[in-house]
Amino acid sequence: MSSTGATKGGRGKPKGSKAVSRSQKAGLQFPVGRIARFLKVGKYAERVGAGAPVYLSAVLEYLAAEVLELAGNAARDNKKNRIVPRHIQLAVRNDEELSRLLGAVTIASGGVLPNIHQTLLPKKQGGGKGGKAEIGSASQEF
Repeated sequence: MSSTGATKGGRGKPKGSKAVSRSQKAGLQFPVGRIARFLKVGKYAERVGAGAPVYLSAVLEYLAAEVLELAGNAARDNKKNRIVPRHIQLAVRNDEELSRLLGAVTIASGGVLPNIHQTLLPKKQGGGKGGKAEIGSASQEF
């Protein structure tokens, strides 16, 4: 019996293997290990399962990708190459679900959505038949 280390059948890593991060294993860009550390240090619970930081990383990555895609579209609509807070504001407020999720969030330098109330708009001068003016004048005849 030779004691050649962890070559076959032993415990531990083989000698030639490289470390693979949990983010790589899960196929994510967001750091699973860092989020696991935040969950532990934050004392949200006594214990943190192995799948919790992976799931949370995936959710955060999805939300970030969604916001960035919509903000990139808003930047392109404004003929800009760089995303600024205004583009993020337009992206979030024009999307129904993101607007509900971030309803109480203030984005610094985001501005507001362009909106003019209907009562402030000038009334249309319709000269065609069936307009409101003709109906109103006809009711005065009785």
